[in-house]
Amino acid sequence: MASLRTADSRLRSYFKENYIPQVCEALLCGLLITCPEDPLKYLQKMIITIMESGLESLLWDMCIDPSMKPKIRRLSETYMEQLFGLDDQLMTPELMIKACTFYTGHLVKTHFCIWRDIAIPLINEENILAEKMEKAIEYDNFRLQKYVFRLWHSYAAGQKKLLTEALLRIRKMCHHYKLIITLTKWRDKARYEYKKREDELMLKHELQLRKWRSKVKVAAKEEPIPPEHSLSKASLLGGIPECDISLLPERAVSQIFYYLTLRELVICGQVCHSWMLMTQASSLWNSIDFSKVKNIITDKYIVSTLQRWRLNVLRLNFRGCLLRSKTLRSVSLCRNLQELNVSDCPTLTDESMRYISEGCAGVLYLNLSNTTITNRTMRLLPRYFPNLQNLSLAYCRKFTDKGLRYLNLGNGCHKLIYLDLSGCTQISVQGFRNIANSCTGIMHLTINDMPTLTDNCVKALAEKCTRITSIVFIGAPHISDCAFKALSTCNLRKIRFEGNKRITDACFKYIHKNYPNINHIYMVDCKRITDGSLMSLSPLKQLTVLNLANCIRIGDVGLKQFLDGPVSTRIRELNLSNCIHLSDASIVKLSERCSNLNYLSLRNCEYLTDLGIEHIVYIFSLVSVDLSGTNISNEGLMSLSRHKKLKELSLSECYKITDVGIQVPRLTLLGKVFFSVPPPAQLLSPKRDETKVLFPIYILFDCLPFLFCNFPTFGPSLCTCHILHFKSNSLVFTKYPQSMQLVSHQGLLTTKDTPLNRGLQRKHLLWQMSKTVYFGVTRKY
Repeated sequence: MASLRTADSRLRSYFKENYIPQVCEALLCGLLITCPEDPLKYLQKMIITIMESGLESLLWDMCIDPSMKPKIRRLSETYMEQLFGLDDQLMTPELMIKACTFYTGHLVKTHFCIWRDIAIPLINEENILAEKMEKAIEYDNFRLQKYVFRLWHSYAAGQKKLLTEALLRIRKMCHHYKLIITLTKWRDKARYEYKKREDELMLKHELQLRKWRSKVKVAAKEEPIPPEHSLSKASLLGGIPECDISLLPERAVSQIFYYLTLRELVICGQVCHSWMLMTQASSLWNSIDFSKVKNIITDKYIVSTLQRWRLNVLRLNFRGCLLRSKTLRSVSLCRNLQELNVSDCPTLTDESMRYISEGCAGVLYLNLSNTTITNRTMRLLPRYFPNLQNLSLAYCRKFTDKGLRYLNLGNGCHKLIYLDLSGCTQISVQGFRNIANSCTGIMHLTINDMPTLTDNCVKALAEKCTRITSIVFIGAPHISDCAFKALSTCNLRKIRFEGNKRITDACFKYIHKNYPNINHIYMVDCKRITDGSLMSLSPLKQLTVLNLANCIRIGDVGLKQFLDGPVSTRIRELNLSNCIHLSDASIVKLSERCSNLNYLSLRNCEYLTDLGIEHIVYIFSLVSVDLSGTNISNEGLMSLSRHKKLKELSLSECYKITDVGIQVPRLTLLGKVFFSVPPPAQLLSPKRDETKVLFPIYILFDCLPFLFCNFPTFGPSLCTCHILHFKSNSLVFTKYPQSMQLVSHQGLLTTKDTPLNRGLQRKHLLWQMSKTVYFGVTRKY
């Protein structure tokens, strides 16, 4: 059988499955290479060997002695597959001939084309070169023209700009000179008129005084006055009683002038010679605040003031002042300076700080917040301010971690107690590690508005700063419970967090375990805090302030567990605003356990009713209560009126309180009462007639020292306010919008003159509001 290509498929499969071509190939290769004397015995021996080793490990040279194996390269799996016609995938001679023919033809074509291009010269080559040269010359001329035109255009634009600027300067100078001439003439005229009016007024007063004196003398001669009603000698003669402030003790005079601003102090010094001497007391110039007069004071006056009082100045405040570098350098004259505030000064530079640091080595408090200082200033701090205790670098974003490493140079800032790094988002974990190496004595740390602050930053800081007692991390959403675990080596007394969604009840377990002396906890808007947190805080014996506003998962169970501990007798301030699950049971527990509570906020606790509010009266130490957004009604307000020490009461958005409730007599003795009148349902309806809706608001102005009513925005709606009682009070409008028109039915009240007469009762006031309007009533004592 020469080939099995056309044989039956079963026969072909039989050959392949039993490795018949491979066996034949191995035996034939062994016979051809070895050439044994007895071929039959050799074949028998090799077949036995193949059977023992298995067909799977069969190779074509298996029957050949290793020393006689040829070094050849195989072209296919077996040579026998080609002999038997089983090589379906091998290259046939026909395909080989076609491939060779194609390769030879391609090679001849390639070489022939190259030979043709070289041997046969191009026709009209000179014409082609001439065309190319013409195009090249044309392109070169175009580029040259373009370059020249660009230079000319820039020169022309520059000359035009210079002419425009010169013309603008000339116009400014002409306008400036016109203003100088106009102001000079106006000043001379004003001085003349002022002097003339002053002389006329003095003459008129002297004539009236003489006339009055003559009348008093004539009346005294004609009618004797009883001794008990006799006038003083000064009043008979028309003189003014002597009241010389210079006769007061120096300490009292200094205390009076201490409450004045810099501008007012200078004006007082111009009254007379004695007042000038009093205003030049050295104690009044220990602290100078230029921030209140930053819009009117000049650099020249600042420099002269610092030069005059350089030995007395201890505190300087340049907050928000736009000063020249020369003015800032004059601060270095104050050798005894202890406190310096240059926050929000856009002109403060590293060079200015160098002059200040060289002259003021005794600074204890330094505020550089929101300035453009860089690492150069950070290098100066440990070198020139060895006693620095308070440092604020809030919102200074131009220094880096390398600048914080400079704090450890020289003597370092090891006396630093307070550090503010709010808004410094460029600080990394390495930067906090540099702070920990250089400022190991930090006690108060403030890092607000820093979304890049993480637990690793706190860990790096807490490794060496073990004296931290106060932390403020408001606006740090990536801080979690791990930060409190890292701060376990510190003795924290104050914690302030806000808007954090990663803090859970586990952090309060760390607080109970590691900070037994903590007295202030501010955890506002932390959504994952539950009743378990309050249970962990109950054993704290020093806690006095607790603010868990907007922690909506806190309820009665947690507050009850919190108040069952010893913390209930120490708590002074408790803020549970927007803890909507609290009910009357919490108020009952508060009245039983919190005997020293002064401030209580239960704003928007919707389940509080009059039944629970009645127990607030039994918290005798309570001074301020916020019950805004609760279900308190007139009965609850009457119950609160029995409280004897309550001074402030907030009842905003309490819909059930009417004019009957605010007429309670006891409310007149409160210090402050806050009401917020909600819009009625008809005003919120989209189909209402905005020009005819009347909303009656009843306000009690009956001898309340302070009564504030917050009226919401009604747009162009008309509202009616019924004033119930008036005695000797006066109505004061604050934040009064220009678009609001206040009138009355009888035309007695206007926006300019608003007298409230004693006999006026229940008069109707109509006004048209476009913004929120606040009313306040004051009493004269």
